[in-house]
Amino acid sequence: MITDATLPTPTFVLDMARLRGNLETAKRVREEAGCKILLATKAFAMPAVFPMMRDYLDGTTASGEYEAIMGAETFGKEVHVYSPAYTQSELNAVTKIAQHVYFNSAQQLEQWGHSAIDAGCEIGLRVNPGYSNATLGGDLYDPCAPSSRFGEIASKLDQVDWSKVDIFHVHALCESLHEGSIGLINHVAQHFAPYLKQVKAVNFGGGHFLNKPGYDVDALIVAIKAFKTQFDVEVILEPGGGLVVNTGELHASVIALHWNDKDLAIIDASASTHMPDVLEVPYRPDIIGAGEANEKAHTYTLGGKTCMTGDVIGTYSFDKPLTPADRLIFTDQMHYSFVKTNTFNGSPLANLAIRHEDGQIEMVSNFGYEDFRVRLGA
Repeated sequence: MITDATLPTPTFVLDMARLRGNLETAKRVREEAGCKILLATKAFAMPAVFPMMRDYLDGTTASGEYEAIMGAETFGKEVHVYSPAYTQSELNAVTKIAQHVYFNSAQQLEQWGHSAIDAGCEIGLRVNPGYSNATLGGDLYDPCAPSSRFGEIASKLDQVDWSKVDIFHVHALCESLHEGSIGLINHVAQHFAPYLKQVKAVNFGGGHFLNKPGYDVDALIVAIKAFKTQFDVEVILEPGGGLVVNTGELHASVIALHWNDKDLAIIDASASTHMPDVLEVPYRPDIIGAGEANEKAHTYTLGGKTCMTGDVIGTYSFDKPLTPADRLIFTDQMHYSFVKTNTFNGSPLANLAIRHEDGQIEMVSNFGYEDFRVRLGA
């Protein structure tokens, strides 16, 4: 039997009990607000747990052809697709898979909309609402940052043929609490009412961190119900990280110690290959039992074993000196984590595992050399 102590490392471990608890929040919002909630697979995509997730959600939303195929084949229910731009071949593929296809601009709607309509798809238009509430990463994660490529700008909306549009789509949040969600809903109601009265549904995108401590779910439900009453439309949310926050960890091992003006530890997990958001956001993930630098008796800067100088995860302190083979558990590693991993430097992909509700751990991947080789066209 696999236990936390015998897991191969590095491995991402999803905790099903915590996931179910988060999904119960989504279920409550769906039922009490009368809205749809989709899984944004760009943030979390583990088909092994889709059978459980589909009981709580209305479907998936994809950022391209392959995610759409995965959603259709392994999740089922509704498939929504948005991309900043489509190639002809990609559009041909997604219109055969998805029931809802979103375009990024009036120009793209005019160019491609007829193809999606002829295929029987409902049509969405992404609008840049000019509302910024990204609480992570500044402009890097703000869809409404200056000169953003996402969504048609307000001054061009009168040029849209709204008879072709079923869904008014906005996405402006990133790891936002209820103030951001409600602020976006109220902003859209205040500034875009003439267009909302011409569509069937409004999709408020992702970034609603429903399960983050401090998120007032009751307030969100009230806001959605009021918006639906005002405009007589269906409401859709697309949380990704908000559904899986704090549901799993990345287990890693110390493989070597080093010293260069300070104590260093080299581990088998890498910021570059396994936790790229550590470098992109940037942020410092928590480790169970560790403290801030110099908070505890023994302080180390942790880095991966790639040749990239900047492959540094952060500085931590521990009660005891680290030794090779010590286990480290990085918390909250389910969203925008394993979906972004890579094999730079020939690093093995981190494996995936599930901790079932009875405590049993199941490995759901066995990545190796073939995965590295195939990605390079060999």
